[in-house]
Amino acid sequence: MKLEEFFEINNRIAVAFSGGVDSAYLIYAALKAGADVKAYYVKSAFQPEFEFEDAVKLVDMTGCVLSVIEADVLSDEKVAANPSDRCYYCKQHIMSAITEAAEADGYDFVCDGTNASDDADDRPGFRALQEYGIRSPLRECGLTKAEIRKESKKAGLPTWNKPAYACLATRILTGETITKEKLCKTERAESILHGMGFRDFRVRMRGNNALVQIEESQHAEALAREGEIRKALSDMYDEVRIDGSPRISR
Repeated sequence: MKLEEFFEINNRIAVAFSGGVDSAYLIYAALKAGADVKAYYVKSAFQPEFEFEDAVKLVDMTGCVLSVIEADVLSDEKVAANPSDRCYYCKQHIMSAITEAAEADGYDFVCDGTNASDDADDRPGFRALQEYGIRSPLRECGLTKAEIRKESKKAGLPTWNKPAYACLATRILTGETITKEKLCKTERAESILHGMGFRDFRVRMRGNNALVQIEESQHAEALAREGEIRKALSDMYDEVRIDGSPRISR
């Protein structure tokens, strides 16, 4: 099935919107097909402020209606304890909030931006999507990440080359308790690196130390500026180290 055909059959949809590449294109494509679309963004301590700002800009650009839902995910001990399936419990909170709001607004079902490149076996959150009956049109229609970026660029969407982003909770080792303070520290550190010109990276917490992972395109620059990076983050961590491998573990 083509994406246009999906929206011909399902022309009134609620979208779980993150502000990222996939859900942004999903909204664009649905609106272009003439569907009645409403976006739902769940704001929590796991999302940095720039993600929310990106989401607002995108819906303003497309003319889509946006509903913002506040969620205290850390109030759930199963989430805060940070087990290996933390994403499942967090997704339960998010999708429960969105489906409840969408139902109150008269929408029959919720869609998300999962695409054909996503590995369902490697993501505990997929189980929550299935439990709440979340549809994934991009995945159902066989659209890969590369295709979505290509089509987003053609459509003039500013998200077309936006780096993949995992929530702030992924910066904390599995099994280590997540606190708002740790998340705020991580967000601040990554904001500093972004201000230094780095684009696709993560600042991982290792106790009170930081492990900075940067993609290959800027890895050599990061190593050359390691002293500058350490100084910029020195008031936040006991030690700052650049990962020797030019890659980001998701």
